[in-house]
Amino acid sequence: MTDALAMTLERANLAAFAQLNAGPGLDGLPLAAALFSAVWLIFLVPASLVGLWFSGQHARRVAAIEALVATACALALNKVIGTLWYHARPFAAGVGNTFLAHAPTSSFPSNHGTIMLTAALVLATFGTPAVRRLGLFLLPVAAIVAWSRVFVGVHWPLDMVGALLMAAAMCALVRTAPARRGTALLALSLYRLLRRARSR
Repeated sequence: MTDALAMTLERANLAAFAQLNAGPGLDGLPLAAALFSAVWLIFLVPASLVGLWFSGQHARRVAAIEALVATACALALNKVIGTLWYHARPFAAGVGNTFLAHAPTSSFPSNHGTIMLTAALVLATFGTPAVRRLGLFLLPVAAIVAWSRVFVGVHWPLDMVGALLMAAAMCALVRTAPARRGTALLALSLYRLLRRARSR
């Protein structure tokens, strides 16, 4: 990335953050709603995957495994990126207003955004209608989570763009033929293993 492009991205990032970050007077119900979105909505992902797994249908179990594998791979890559290239969070850089305590770890890409967007995209592009509907439900929820993390001051807008790109890449990866065969086999093997464990 050239210095000129990096500076352009940073200026756009700062300008977008200034528009999206909450003002210093945020409190009451708006603050509670923003914090709920930033902290708790992400738990819809594990709840959805557990629900798919225990639905009793093989295709839905495969969908849960696909989303889980894609998300795990995305988070592993996020860790590598954060290790190789540290990008300070807004509060660590002394920018904006912060309403949520957070360690000053590298901000890019957002793990919350990555989890929400990866699971939502994988499920929304799955072949089973019920699974696709669940994914389409999670997509706007992911957008709310992404917005709220910027709103309360723990992420930059660029962190969410990075999360979306990572999610799209992982979704494309699990849609390849080898990956689909692998996740289907993993889902079947795990199901049989758990069934044998319960029967003992």
